Amino acid sequence: MSGTDNFPPLLDKAITEISRLPGIGRKTALRLALHLLRRPVTEADALSNAISELRHGVGYCPECHNITTASETCAICANPMRDHSTICVVETVRDVLSIESTGQYGGVYHVLGGVISPLDGIGPDVLEIDSLAERASSGTVKEIIMGLSPTMEGDTTCFYLYRKIAAAVTAHGVKMPSVTQLARGVAVGNELEYTDELTLGRSLQARTAYNDGINGN
Repeated sequence: MSGTDNFPPLLDKAITEISRLPGIGRKTALRLALHLLRRPVTEADALSNAISELRHGVGYCPECHNITTASETCAICANPMRDHSTICVVETVRDVLSIESTGQYGGVYHVLGGVISPLDGIGPDVLEIDSLAERASSGTVKEIIMGLSPTMEGDTTCFYLYRKIAAAVTAHGVKMPSVTQLARGVAVGNELEYTDELTLGRSLQARTAYNDGINGN
């Protein structure tokens, strides 16, 4: 028997749905649900409407997979002042926000949606890798920045991306873009999202040529 068995069914339903959110267990969900019950109905309605509008009105950019108004190119890709010949590859939308906050980058992005992690059941097929290879082989891209977190999963993903991009470029007969990575001012093992703006900005400015480990380099 759970502690919520004696609660009204509507409250129990709300607790169940809220607890589906990441990092929120049933105890936290209960506190949130009880908080909403204490607030004016208009506040609960405003929250419900905002969530519904978010889910129905916001989608992913068909070019870079950043968030945007549904079915529309994101503001960064649509901006003619951005350098579209430079693509920074990141793991999540949160990383786009982190890099943008530095004010040190004027190119465009490619959001993978994660990194390769076999232990978590995440393989290359569930990430936005094919579309990156397609962009890289267009002949208009001069530089691809590996903006992934310097973790084992991030490095594994960078290696896979490099090989995928090289194969696509060769198949299309275009020049291989310069592939760089963030300077290791970002500590190994750290998540990009939690790196301070100053360190992240300097890592962007001091990015180095990507080394895929071939021939012992």
